[in-house]
Amino acid sequence: MFVGHGLLAFSLMALAAERWGVSRERAVTFGVLAALFATVPDVDVVYAPVGLLLRSVNTLGPDVFWETANVIHRGPTHSLVMGALLAVAVALWVTGRDAGRVLAIGVVGALVVVATAASGVVGGLVILVYGLGGLGLALLAERLAVSPRQALAVALVGLLSHPFGDLFTGSPPPFLYPLDVTLVAERVLLHPDPTGHLLAAFAVELATVWLAVWTYARLTGHTLPGLVYPRASLGVGYAVAAFVLPAPTLDQSAHFVFSVLALSVVGAPVRPFSRGVDWLKTLVTGLAAVTIAALAYTLAYGLL
Repeated sequence: MFVGHGLLAFSLMALAAERWGVSRERAVTFGVLAALFATVPDVDVVYAPVGLLLRSVNTLGPDVFWETANVIHRGPTHSLVMGALLAVAVALWVTGRDAGRVLAIGVVGALVVVATAASGVVGGLVILVYGLGGLGLALLAERLAVSPRQALAVALVGLLSHPFGDLFTGSPPPFLYPLDVTLVAERVLLHPDPTGHLLAAFAVELATVWLAVWTYARLTGHTLPGLVYPRASLGVGYAVAAFVLPAPTLDQSAHFVFSVLALSVVGAPVRPFSRGVDWLKTLVTGLAAVTIAALAYTLAYGLL
């Protein structure tokens, strides 16, 4: 879902910008900025390395990493309230005026104080990194000659779209943090069968990626069929995995996710270091192979 957050924001922002009459090139720029802002909420995983240092080296592993990260992950940084205020700070910074920048720093400082009061020192430090990440992107927006109003829109799309992407794969984030109000209490269940839910969530992620690819193709004059090599159809062979691999679930999904994504190599050029390699076509072909593989696996699983 890390990739999906950014790609969804890219699509929403780029298509909206085009509808507002912005040039296609500029729409892509706004989309990329929104995608970058959509990655900022996940800076809360910086807590994981710190937490791991407090644990025995003998217990290190992927499960321990995520268990430690989840102490603060999908917390304050996934709040719509905190995101909206950070977006305001970004817009204030982009004004280029000293008063605006002082106010932007003041807003970020206030967010840190609130998070520290509500979640302790760890929460405050995570929000500090979150705020600095937002202001860092504000510097980039300023260099790209983005106006304060445009920066506000881009930051809002990126920061506020992110939390909703986590409703399918984890515990719902505290949308209204620091307010003690629960907007969504439980994960959105896409299918009663654990494996079916995972496959449905994976389909949502693939659909998000395809939306971003279609958006980029639309804005750059490409067509989707022209970006896929026929060899993407080899992904259908992944159906065999349904009979030889354990059925995946959200808790035990690594073997499915990594193996199905490995099929993206189908899109790789035979001579990768030769001149004239169409890397966009390579990536889209790999995506098509993974999509076909996921569909083939789902159909095979349904027959079991």
